[in-house]
Amino acid sequence: MNASSLSFNPVWHAAGYANAATPRRSDPASLHHIGGQTMGTTWSLRFDNPRMVPLDVVRAAVESALAQVVAQMSHWEADSDLSRYNGAGAGSVHALAPEFARVMACALHWADASGGALDPTVAPLVGLWGFGPQGDANARTPSPELLRAARLACGWRRLGFDAANATLRQPGGLTLDLSGVAKGFAVDHVVETLRALALENLLVEIGGELRGEGRRPDGRPWTVQLEGLPHAVTLEGLAVATSGDRWHLREQAGRRWSHTIDPRSGEPVDNALAAVTVLHPECVHADALATVLMVLGADDGLAFADATDVAALFIERQPDGTRMRASRAWTGRPHA
Repeated sequence: MNASSLSFNPVWHAAGYANAATPRRSDPASLHHIGGQTMGTTWSLRFDNPRMVPLDVVRAAVESALAQVVAQMSHWEADSDLSRYNGAGAGSVHALAPEFARVMACALHWADASGGALDPTVAPLVGLWGFGPQGDANARTPSPELLRAARLACGWRRLGFDAANATLRQPGGLTLDLSGVAKGFAVDHVVETLRALALENLLVEIGGELRGEGRRPDGRPWTVQLEGLPHAVTLEGLAVATSGDRWHLREQAGRRWSHTIDPRSGEPVDNALAAVTVLHPECVHADALATVLMVLGADDGLAFADATDVAALFIERQPDGTRMRASRAWTGRPHA
């Protein structure tokens, strides 16, 4: 299989596969679909709406949930909670909103578990290699001196996070970048927000990351097609996130690199992986884990996924094309 022919971004579709459950009688009119723009990408919601909650009410709820995530955790918005933390003085202590605290807890958990393959303070390195709000699209390979300085400006272990009190201390000079976790959390936050409207059967997608809850009106499951697999994967109480090297590329003097930075070396990821897809009940964890496994690489990533019981699919480049490997927890089931 030729790597150039693959698209690793999951694409949800409405069609379900044969299911052992007896489809229930339903009103096709209760299957609704809305979408919009957020976080520099798009969002989409497909849901069963038997009570016919007005679509403008549903849209307002989704947009409010997304705006809350942006206001708290965007590193592109100068007045976000995250940006204020980044600009704060040494020794300052910041009370975090519950959503922000949940994302920090997730990021720091996987940072610790992976030995630093994920680092929420990686922003200086991201900018140095030409990405993020401080990045230059024409960035060149940095000098050893600049790379050393950027690495010294990072360090998740220096973060003074108090989970019990939801506070975060700024030790001085640390710059948060939660882009590897916040989008996944936004998917979860939309799901939780819609549940408050008694909408239980839905498929939420933001920039290719998805979470499915319940089922379609006819009883069939929500499914996601991962190109390269012979069947769709069911998302019933599951989220899916993919990290890969085909998006947000830079090139200089014949060297190409992606936006995924290995915080341990300070360099863009350079291994045989083309993409990693993770299944998890929560999209925030799927998002974080996809980044962790992409950084670790095929062999170490697969070992980590097996050790932590993570359902992951690895796409590796080989001289004769590509190959797939999956962790023991990956079922790739076509239906529930």
